[in-house]
Parts: sequence; C-alpha cells; structure tokens
Amino acid sequence: MKKLILVFAVLFSLFSISQQKSFKITGKVVAEDAKEPLESATIYLERLKDSSLVTYTISDKDGLFSLEDRTYDDILKMYISYVGYATFTKDITIDKENIDLGDIQLKVDNNVLDEVIIKSRAPITVKKDTLEFNVSSFKTKKDANVEDLLKKLPGVEVDAEGNITVNGKPVNKILVNGKPFFGDDPTITTRNLTKEIIDKVQVTDTKTKAEAFSGEEGDDQNKTINLTIKEENNKGVFGRLAAGAGTDDRNEFAGILNIFDNDRRISILAGGNNINSPSFSFGEIERMLGNISSVSVSSTGAFSINGRSFGGGGQGIVTSRNGGVNYADEITKGFDVSADYFYSDSSSENDTRSESENILPDRRFFTNSESRDVSDNRNHRFNTEFDIKIDSTFLINIRPSFTFGDTERFNNASNQSFDENNVLTNQSTSSSISEGEVRNFSNRVDATKRFGSNGSFIKFGLTTTFNNNEGENFQRSEALFEDLNVPDVIRDQFINNDGESTIISANATYRIPIIAKELFIDTKLSYRSSKDNSLNSNFDFNDVTQEYDLFNSQLSSDFEYINNRFTPSVDVTYRKEKWSISGEVGYVFRTIENEDALRPELSDKRDFEAVELSSNFNYRFSNKASIYSGYSLSNSPPDLRQLQAFEDVSNPLNIITGNPDLEPTNTHSLYAGYNKFDFQKGTGFFGNLNVSVVQNQIITRTLVDDNFARRTTYDNVNGNFRISGSGRFNKTVKIDSVRTLKLNLGLSAGVNRRINFNDDVKYASTNTTLGPSLGVTFTWKDILELRPNYRLSFTSTDFDINNFEDQEFTTHNLRLRTTTYLPKKFEWRNDLNYNFNPNVADGFQRSSWFWNSTVAYSFLRDKATLTLKVYDLLNQNTNARRVSNANFIQDTQSTVLEQYFLLSFSWKFNSLGSKGETRSNNFIIFD
Repeated sequence: MKKLILVFAVLFSLFSISQQKSFKITGKVVAEDAKEPLESATIYLERLKDSSLVTYTISDKDGLFSLEDRTYDDILKMYISYVGYATFTKDITIDKENIDLGDIQLKVDNNVLDEVIIKSRAPITVKKDTLEFNVSSFKTKKDANVEDLLKKLPGVEVDAEGNITVNGKPVNKILVNGKPFFGDDPTITTRNLTKEIIDKVQVTDTKTKAEAFSGEEGDDQNKTINLTIKEENNKGVFGRLAAGAGTDDRNEFAGILNIFDNDRRISILAGGNNINSPSFSFGEIERMLGNISSVSVSSTGAFSINGRSFGGGGQGIVTSRNGGVNYADEITKGFDVSADYFYSDSSSENDTRSESENILPDRRFFTNSESRDVSDNRNHRFNTEFDIKIDSTFLINIRPSFTFGDTERFNNASNQSFDENNVLTNQSTSSSISEGEVRNFSNRVDATKRFGSNGSFIKFGLTTTFNNNEGENFQRSEALFEDLNVPDVIRDQFINNDGESTIISANATYRIPIIAKELFIDTKLSYRSSKDNSLNSNFDFNDVTQEYDLFNSQLSSDFEYINNRFTPSVDVTYRKEKWSISGEVGYVFRTIENEDALRPELSDKRDFEAVELSSNFNYRFSNKASIYSGYSLSNSPPDLRQLQAFEDVSNPLNIITGNPDLEPTNTHSLYAGYNKFDFQKGTGFFGNLNVSVVQNQIITRTLVDDNFARRTTYDNVNGNFRISGSGRFNKTVKIDSVRTLKLNLGLSAGVNRRINFNDDVKYASTNTTLGPSLGVTFTWKDILELRPNYRLSFTSTDFDINNFEDQEFTTHNLRLRTTTYLPKKFEWRNDLNYNFNPNVADGFQRSSWFWNSTVAYSFLRDKATLTLKVYDLLNQNTNARRVSNANFIQDTQSTVLEQYFLLSFSWKFNSLGSKGETRSNNFIIFD
C-alpha cells in the first residue's frame, strides 16, 4: 500500500510540473540620473494572489539580470529595488518563455533609504563585513532545527559532524542574540534550537568583544554566526523531550527546556546514551546514529567525539550522561551577564590489537600488541561572562571559568617483539589501576577605552590560569628479554603524581590614528609568565612490610619549569573600502629556567631572543569575491620534557633523555586564499594555499639495541617544510520549482618534507597526499533527497636513502545519503558508507559497508515523533586502520559499536509567540 501511495505521489508531481509554464525574464537596470548600470540591484517576482516570493536574483556589474523559473500564474508582479532609488514595479504577463524587458531606469529617491534598511525582509543582505539571511525566506521541513536551516542557505555548508563553513571559511563560534549558548560548542546550538524561533542569521568575521568594541579587524580566517530571535518569540517557554531503547540494552534520552523573557534567557538540558553519541539530540532522523569517525583521549582523561569535548571518557564503547544550564540576561542597561554550567559523566571499554613492522636502516623487527582499557570520568565546567559598558566609549569584559574533573582507569597491555626470522627477542606485560583529579580556574579581563571618532583606543588585557592535577597509580609490569646477558625488569609500584601550573599573561595596545578610520599605528606590549611544578613520587613494594614504602629515586622526579616572555611590538594597519593591509613586528625576550629538586646538578637557566613578524592583506573585488593572504614568523621554545637531562627509565623498552642544548623553533608561515560565491548563478569557488618552513625543528632521535629496546633523545634539525592546498567548487541548478541539483567538487593536496633520524641515521622523507572528492545533492521538494559522495585518498612517501622502501597507500570512500518524505508525516533516511583500504595487513578487514537507517513518523500536530533507528544494518562496522612512516608500518583494530535497533519517542512544546513561516515576499539588498 505504501509503495502504491508513493507511485501515485510521484505521478501526481510529474503531472503538476507538466502544467507549469517555464519563463526566462531578462533586462538591464540603469540609473536614470547617471545613465550608468546599477550592480547588485535586487530583482524579484511575487504572486499577485498571496504576495509569496517566486524567485529572485541580483544584477551583475553591467546591470544585467536573468530570472528563470516555472509558474502556474498568468501574471506575476516584478519588483526592482536599489538603495537610494525608488522601487520599480511592473506586472509581467507570462505568455511566452523568453521575456526581454530591455533597459529599466530607476529614479532617485533619497527618502527610501531608511525605509528599505529598516523594513526590508530581504532573503540576503550583504554589507561590508556582514552577511545576513532572513530565515523566513528559506523553506525547510516543519520540524527543522538551526542545522537544517543552515544547510539551505547559499554559500553555507554543514558536514555530517555538524562543522559549518561559510564561503569556504570555518565557523568557530555561534551566538544567540549576541550571547553564547552553552560555551563554545556550536552543535549544541544548531541541533537544539528550532528554526521557527529564529529571525535572522548573521555571519561576520570572528572577533572578541574587545575587538568588536574597539573597531579592530577580527579573525578573517574564521566566522561567527549570530542567531537573532524573532521579537514575538522573546517571551515564553519551549523545548523538547526524548527517550529510546533498543536491542543489546542500547538506550538514549535527551531533553531541553528554554525559558525566554525578553533579555533574560534560561536553558536547561540533559541527556545520555550508550551508543557513542553526543547526548543533546532528540532521537529523530540522523541524530544520534552513533556514526563516530574519530574518538580522541587527552592526558587529563577528557575525551571528544568528532571534535566535541565530553570532559572525560575513552575509546571503544562509550556510555555518557550529561547535563547543563545556560543563563543570559541584561541586568541593567550596559551590564550583560551570561553563564553556563555543564556536567558530563562517561565510561568506556576498549580492546585494541596492533601489528607493527619496525624499519631500521640495516634490519627490521616486528611487534604485536594487545591492550584493554576501562575508564570512568566525571567533569564539571562553569563559565561566566560579564560585559560592563561604563559609557559609550568604555567597555570592560570579564570571563572567569572553573573546571573540576576526576577519572578512574584500568589498563592491561601486552607486547611481543620478533626479529626478521620471527624469533622472539623481548616481551612485556603491564597492568595499572589509577585515579586522578584535575582542577582548573582561569579568568580573562579586557578593558577597552575609545577616544573620539577617528578610531583611537587603548586596550588592556589580563589572563590568569591556575591548574592542579593529582593522581595515584598502582602498576605492575614485566619486561623480559631472551638475551640472558640483559636483566629482566619486574616492577610492583605505587606512583603519586602532583602537578601545578600558573600562567599570567598581560597585554596592552594603544592605537594612534594617522588618517582617521584608515591608517593606524598600534603600539603593543605583551607579557607571559608560566610556572609548572611536576612531582612524581615512585614507591616500590616492600616484601617485608607489605607496603609501598621503598622510595625509588631513579624513577621519581621533582621539577620546576619557568618560562617568561616579554614582547614589545608595533602594528601598522591601512584600510580602504575594498582592501586592507597590516604588518606587525615584535621582539621576543624569553627566559627559560628548569630546576631539578632531586638532581640539582641538572638545573639550568637560558635566555633567548627572537624577532616575530606577521602581515595580512585582504582585497574585496565585489560583494561576491575576495582574496586574502598573510605571512608570519613565530618562535616557540622546547618544552620541559625535551630540555631535561634527566633519564626517564619508566619504560625499560624506551629510555628517554632530554637535551638541554636544544634551540627554540622558528616557523615561517605563508597563506593565501580566494573566495567567490555568485548568488545569481548559484556558483561558488573557494581555494586556499598554506606554506610553512621550520627552522630548528625539534625531533626525536632513537637508537635501537640488539634486543630492540630503544634509547630516545631530542635534537634540532633544519630543512622541514609543508605545502598544502585545497579547493572546492559548488554549483546549484534549479531544474524547476520543486527540483534542484547541487554539485560539489573538491580537491586537497599536500607535500610534507621531514628530516628525521632512524637508529642514528639521518634521512629526509617527502610525503605527498592527494584527495579529490565529488558530491551531488538532488532535492525533490517534499518527496526525496539524494546525496551521493565519493572521496579518494592517495598518499605516497619517498625517502632519500636506499635502505627505506618508498610507500604508497590508497583508500576509497563512497557515501550515499537518502531522504524520503512520503507517505505524508513519514520521513525515511539512509546513510550508506563503503570504505576500501587495500593496504591493511592480512588478518585486518580491508573493506566494509556501513549502513544506518532511520524512519520517523510525526503525529499530534507534529509535536510528537516516533523513530525507529537501525545502526550498522549490514553488521560490518570496522575501524581497521594503517599508520606508516619511515620508522614503522602499523595496523590497528579496536572495539567498535555493533549493530542495534532502537525505538525512540520525542515530544516538543512551545508557548512562544506566533509560530510558523512568515510571508516570503522578500528581496536582497547590497550596500
């Protein structure tokens, strides 16, 4: 029956399309007074019956325009608008396919300027530094959230993990009415706020509050999105609740409550699951499918999935429970406050096995490893921000932040090494039980004072950070050697770790305008002082007392590391309407001091001086296209572990000794990019190039003995460089009023040259990568959406010594995502992935099909949704992967989430003002 309904729906759609009339309307917009063409005039068509928007475009640099579409109507009303000129209107009879209107002259009307800016409902407004989208002009499904909306906006791309780019540049911050929403995680905002409450989507270069207030140019390589709430939706309550359960005891739950009262905004959310997914989504469609592409764990126990930090956890199967509250308010005029508290609780289990081929200049050996890791982590995070506007020229911004976390971890590992004849040379086992706590407090204060109207200001910033971590670890290990002349190492120990760090940084900037609002000189001073204390107390088990009371001085350490940096600098900035250029030069005075309380003879103090440079150039050809470029020279010192002459024998198979003679690293970086998006043609091209050359690169230098045990130290090398670039071309074709086709072509490439040592033999390797991709999105309104994508990854590594074999690796990824919206109120989505890696060793899975499928049914006036999800429908999920360089080739496979079925229910509620779509008779304004 469902198939029959689908067939009738498709046939009806085809019949309806055949009844529509195609049209192409062309013309030229000129100014009546100057008789010159007007670029970026807005041309749009409305239906006479309901004033709904049919289509829109803008004129090109010659004033020419072309409107193409299909309609049932015999007559459409045309509007042509341009800032400073009276709006032109005309009824257009659709009686033929090609309609040429010739020259259309716009009359000057100075009175229209303010009215157009204030009352405009333009779908897109492009200003010098802001791109604004009117939400009501972009149709989405009824239950759309902000992420669904963003996918509809021209020039905006949202990938499967929720990462957003606008005209090729990444979005690193999302605000709601100019204020943060649950910290710096954009996906909490985009996947939990609904489209129906949003009025405008504004895109600007990312700036701090101080930069925006002082009028400085911000981070032109990253974008900020600000979501403005509709005026009628600024008071009321809305939210959503969801829960689901499935096979293999899989479960999920999530909820969010939002209370808006004009300037006061309170949001509460909670969630949890055991399907490796961030909690704050609501069970329907693609949300929480658990398709995790990357899981990383930090030394503090914090973990992230696809870039989102959970504040504790691990790899493998992750169970998470999270909750938080967000508050934003204007306490009084000129005093804004925002705060959020976030709690995360997670546990994980992961089993890993790996096989490595270790390559030496004159021989090879092989290592097989297995490990099991179980961890439990809890994390509390509290952020606040105060904006105090003393008057129109003086702003103080204060941002304190608190973090507290604790972790418990169990780890078991075993390792075996074999020579080229497959003869066992050494083996090791270890088991550990550890507990740890991490406490962090940081605060940043910015004070900005403007002078006059010519751009002059003075700005002060002070940041203080205090970190403390404590840990206890019971560890047993064995390192057994087949060579009878080498003693085995057997340990049973208790290890107590205490670490503290204090960072204080201050900066001051005074801007001197040479030409008002155009040419500036910034004089700057910056100071940064960091102090790290690391105490590692190691106690061996005492067979007599049956206690861990034998202090092991060889494995213990007590360091204090001080790094002080003072940098005066001068920055010159010149801005014009279409371009800007800036250059900064600074001189670094740095002192590094290392004190060893257990080994005073290893203490050291060194002074360094260096020049640092930076420059930026931006040019805007038009509202459609721009280029940017820049250069920087930066200086970074060796870290504490690299400088310490202390011999670290905690791992008997890899003894590490620092090098106190290391020099700081200097990095020369050059970047350039080109962005173009043509709203009229629906095309976009984004390209970038990055080059870096590193002097005194710090690398590891390892010697391997006959038993394949290693001794490692650090050294400086020259000759390292990296060149990388990428480009993407988008093209959107409107087939008719209900069908669109979007083409996405991408290419990334890179060359990375590295100088290194292998068993004390110096060599150079050149790694070349090439990654073309092709994606297509076909949309048939209210019927289906198809999104196939293919990606090829080619990697080759060449070595300059004959003992190393050159390497080549190729992987293939094919992905198909489909969405079907029939029958009515049903939505069926599929996400099918095929991965093929022919370079994985025998015994590891080389290819797999990975299929997630979801069907959702909306009822009770679309307030309720019932969802059935199937994860890994073909039961082929794998995470086999190969990592290689000159020293080794390693194949690894670990625990993955296996097939499950999950049924969930979600309910949304809303007591805000008027809801739904507003009339879409909107147009574009460029100024």
